[in-house]
Amino acid sequence: MQTAVQTLPAHLMPSYQRPSLSSVVNRNSTMLPTPPVGARKRKRAHQYTVSYSEVQEVDTDGRLREIIVIEDTPPPPTASPATSSRTNGYSASYQPPAYSAPIRTRARAAMEAQADSSGSLSTALPIPAPKKRKRELDEAPPPTKKGFPPAQASTNHATWTNGSTATSATTPKQQVSCDDKEGHYIVTPDDIIYKRYRTVRLLGQGTFGKVVEAVDIETNKRVAIKIIRAIQKYREASRIEVRVLQKLKERDPSNRHKCIHLLNWFDYRNHICLVSELLGMCVYDFLKENDFAPFPRDHIQSFAQQLLGSVAFLHDLHIIHTDLKPENILLVRNDFRTVTVPTPGKRHGHRTKRILDSTDIRLIDFGSATFEDEYHSAVVATRHYRAPEIILGLGWSYPCDAYSLGCILVEFYTGMALFQTHDNLEHLAMMEMVMGKMPENVAREAVNHKPEFFKEGPKLNWPSPKTTKQSRKDVRATRSLQEIIPQTDMINVHFLDLVRKLLMFDPKQRITVRDALRHPYFSQTIPPEL
Repeated sequence: MQTAVQTLPAHLMPSYQRPSLSSVVNRNSTMLPTPPVGARKRKRAHQYTVSYSEVQEVDTDGRLREIIVIEDTPPPPTASPATSSRTNGYSASYQPPAYSAPIRTRARAAMEAQADSSGSLSTALPIPAPKKRKRELDEAPPPTKKGFPPAQASTNHATWTNGSTATSATTPKQQVSCDDKEGHYIVTPDDIIYKRYRTVRLLGQGTFGKVVEAVDIETNKRVAIKIIRAIQKYREASRIEVRVLQKLKERDPSNRHKCIHLLNWFDYRNHICLVSELLGMCVYDFLKENDFAPFPRDHIQSFAQQLLGSVAFLHDLHIIHTDLKPENILLVRNDFRTVTVPTPGKRHGHRTKRILDSTDIRLIDFGSATFEDEYHSAVVATRHYRAPEIILGLGWSYPCDAYSLGCILVEFYTGMALFQTHDNLEHLAMMEMVMGKMPENVAREAVNHKPEFFKEGPKLNWPSPKTTKQSRKDVRATRSLQEIIPQTDMINVHFLDLVRKLLMFDPKQRITVRDALRHPYFSQTIPPEL
């Protein structure tokens, strides 16, 4: 399988403009607390399913290429920070949102859809609920069911185009299927993989495979193994991830840039397996277990500096991650302390909140990473973190990673994803509410690619005759960045300026991640708030 392509405009190549940083308000302003961001429940109550499909695109050479598409999944029934109002006088960086009903998170949204297709044995480990936010193509054709190749017989070698060789540990006695009907490897406790790794527990499952915790029998150390599904298109897709991970380790052996390190990889019973260091939970799971309470502002600054450094390192190697999101950021350690904070909206009310002992993180999941000079599929990035140029069909390059980072930093500040939508036109309308009107030069170019999104020339066609009352209400309730991040002190002034530059509509004007590392925000000393 090869990745499909969309011709890239010249202005999105590595030479895109790098705006200089503007000066901001003087640093002697009095530091004031930031009002919190409240939350309201979404009123949509639709039934959704999670599925994947294949689509084909024609590249610039006229060749037909197949790409894997993960279809859209619904947002959690909680408000985004852009549609939440402020309450009381507490700091948004440490006050969790209040809920009047149990939280239905993104991680639960597809549980029912996965239940019927698990196909695992009674002895298999329980499967954690899959993450809800997935990359998707909004108008993909219905998914097709295809079988997966039979398990490979006896020891053989699969040589990939990058020159590496994966050795299969399969023997004739292992012909009995070890997979469920979807091609996922059935994980059982104390299973021995590749005659070296003893499984401990299942850590997670996604469209491309499973991740298990295991003990390396040779070193007695615990590792994480990503087991790719035994379906040829996923096996082929995994070779790009191996290439990227090998290059990252080669260029950064001491891991100064905080990307996951590949320890080993091999082909086992028709499953490509990637072995890496065992880390803590993902940042999204920590947010969920902490009732979506925002991170302290000093933690946000630490996260921002590490993430920008990791992505700048990727861009220096001409690699675009394309799927940056809290699920793909792992904590090195899960240790935390518990503190008591006031409850918004309740007089004399208090609640507990978890504060991390360490903000050390690692960037993971390079399965969608793309080399700048190789084929680019038309749609990339998980919906909530997708840049406008991707939605508008203008092509994409390094700036799409910068935009995703801007969305992530706002989510760290509020506890909620910035954009809660799964409709392209509604998403663009919300972007205009948050970031300001779409620049005319971007709109005029986009009209040629997505005329259905516009009317009367470069004006966004929203609301359209088909726009629902709920959609109109949601967009009207969307708040601007200035309202989400009020400029109550110099820390917020600089943070708002950085986020605004990362979320510029025009990718030519968007700040690069390398320049963002030199932003005045990182020269601020932010004292611990709790």
